[in-house]
Amino acid sequence: MDQQESESQQKEDTSKRHTYPLIRNSDMHEEMRTEAMELCVTACEKFSSNNEGAARMIKETLDKKFGPAWHVVVGEGFGFEITHEVKNILYMFFGGNQAILLWKCA
Repeated sequence: MDQQESESQQKEDTSKRHTYPLIRNSDMHEEMRTEAMELCVTACEKFSSNNEGAARMIKETLDKKFGPAWHVVVGEGFGFEITHEVKNILYMFFGGNQAILLWKCA
């Protein structure tokens, strides 16, 4: 009985752990980071099965709001090594396994 309870508790903990956006790396100012994070969550919820659509929505909105030259990657299982402008990168996870990387370069 104890093993079944611990397994069900572990499953509940896992599902609760990934219901919020998790910022992995960011050097943005607090206000910009909050707006970008909310935008990413909105785009990923709107385009839950279309990563390209989510990335396009995020990029176009960031270009309008914070100036051009933003790049966005939305997906699972990718690595990266990039050069970016200082104070203009955000790497986060949403929904457990979906990663979102956005950065600005000149």
